[in-house]
Formats: sequence, C-alpha cells, structure tokens
Amino acid sequence: MRTLTIGDIHGGFKALIQVLKRANVTPNDTLIFMGDYVDGWSESAELVEFLIDLNTKQKCVFIRGNHDVWCHEWLLDSHVNDIWYAHGGKETLESYERISYDKQQHLEFYENLENYYIDDQNRLFIHAGFTSMHGVTKEFYPKNFYFDRTLIESAILAEQIGIEKLIGTKYAPKRLNHYKEIYVGHTPTINYDCDVPMKATNLWDVDTGAAFTGKLSIMDIDTKEFWQSDPLPTLYPTEKGRNK
Repeated sequence: MRTLTIGDIHGGFKALIQVLKRANVTPNDTLIFMGDYVDGWSESAELVEFLIDLNTKQKCVFIRGNHDVWCHEWLLDSHVNDIWYAHGGKETLESYERISYDKQQHLEFYENLENYYIDDQNRLFIHAGFTSMHGVTKEFYPKNFYFDRTLIESAILAEQIGIEKLIGTKYAPKRLNHYKEIYVGHTPTINYDCDVPMKATNLWDVDTGAAFTGKLSIMDIDTKEFWQSDPLPTLYPTEKGRNK
C-alpha cells in the first residue's frame, strides 16, 4: 500500500497512462493528484472522464489547480475567459466538443477538488502555495492555494543560503515550519533546469513540466522513488501543448 503523488498533467492523458503502468499502480495505492488536469495537450476532457472513473476504483485525492478553476467557470456559465483560452483553454474546449460526457459529473468533479490536503503525518499537498505565516487554515486569500509562487521561491532561497538544517526550529521560514513536508505543483521544475521531482528544504515540487517540453512524474512520498512518462511532445508530436 503506497501513497503516490502525481504532478500537473495538462491534458496529457497518454502520459498519465504511461506513468501509472510504469509505477505498477494497483487499487491498493492512494493517488494524490496535484491539480491542473486540463489545458495544454488535446485530451483534457478524456482525462477528466478517466479520473472520475478511477475515483470509483481506488482512493484518490484531487487537488485544485488554477487551470481547473478556469475550466470549471466555463462549464458553469459557458463564458470563455480570454486568459484561460490563451493558456491552454482552446485545446480543452476542443476536447469537450469532441466527446460525449455527463456535464453534471464533470461539474461535480471540479466542485469537489480540494484546495489542499494534509495527511496523518502532517504532510501538506497543495497546488501552488500559501502566504499566511500561520499555515493554510489561516490563509486570507484562497486563490493563493492555486496561484502562489512565493512558497517555492522561499524554499529554494532557503536551500541556497544553507538553512535547511533549521527546518523544525524557530529560526526556519515560518511557512515551511508548519508541516513535515510540503508537496506542490504549479511551478515546473524545468524552469530551474531540473527534469525530475525537485526538493528544496522540506518542499517537493512534482510538476516536471508536462505542459511544456517535460515529462509527467509520479512519486512514492515515503521512499521518494519516482517514475516518469516520455517527454510530452513525443507523445503528442503534432501538437504544441503550452509551448507557444
């Protein structure tokens, strides 16, 4: 029985199938998805259909990403947000036009996404970050859960100046000190010239750039063993994803 966390997928359904097979995932495994299921590659609607079904077969935790918020808003009122459309929404709209789906089921999927999840070992899973010095339960701006980048920037800075040994003490950056470990997506590791899950202090970034030129990653949070898909452009050779 493992707990596995999966980075941002961005419509790359083929990549998800690959990593589930490469990690030998079984119904006994708990899967924690870090958000951004849609926008980028061409199979967003198909991916959500698969996740809805997967949730009936094993324990899944679905974190809310900013792209999921935009797609949910479109499903609710049919209004196309220009920013969303330009950042992968176009491909998501086309995927929804292509398949037959139960709109109510999809709405419920997006509505039931979690802003964050804390497990029984005080490990936090959140798409982007938070800004409250008192932890996620005291966050004043919920949008930070799926838009913030300052948390990972703080962790990387702390790592660079060598204060990792202070984690767990009163001298550590307060946001990092609330949780045993923090897992995020949202900020691709390829931005830092890293194509595998990346650790900075007690924070792990598992978004390895599947929306762009990178791979989709799945990681065992206890052993830190991970598996990856092929680079997404090789799985969708006629598409650009978000490489625009």
